[in-house]
Amino acid sequence: MKSQIEFNKIEALKKAGFSGFVSIASLKGNRSMIPAAAGVYMVIRKSSSEPRFLKTGSGGFFKDRNPNVAVAELESNWVDGTCVMYIGKAGGAGSSSTLNKRLGQYLRFGDGFKVGHWGGRYIWQLEDHDELLLCWKPVMDQEPEEYETELIDAFRQQYGKRPFANLAK
Repeated sequence: MKSQIEFNKIEALKKAGFSGFVSIASLKGNRSMIPAAAGVYMVIRKSSSEPRFLKTGSGGFFKDRNPNVAVAELESNWVDGTCVMYIGKAGGAGSSSTLNKRLGQYLRFGDGFKVGHWGGRYIWQLEDHDELLLCWKPVMDQEPEEYETELIDAFRQQYGKRPFANLAK
């Protein structure tokens, strides 16, 4: 079923059980609607316009590592024809993290704080990153990491590569 998800339509993601679809700007002020449960999440770009990349994004320098990469690298990672920019996970075996906590870390990293959320950092070099949407899906019947891997594999089958900001798997 997961391989049948259309990663280019928000309605298809909603049909697959994802909810939220709230802008990053809105969530920075209030994440109370994000569940305190293990699960998976996606970063969505509604605009179909050409992306504009920032030489220096807003991501934090965790462990003194520069989160920014060359614009040419961002351009080569870009995936046309999809609204999904990144797929992530929260919680699971041996982790007390929740979607609320993990997305809170992600948002703080994007605000320049030294937070351990290195994955998905390319998002913060998109000029319109505050307009991107976050959606999530609590996962109770399997490990969030397994579900995340299945989603990334299904995405790769459809587009020939991982989502723009997924750098592993």
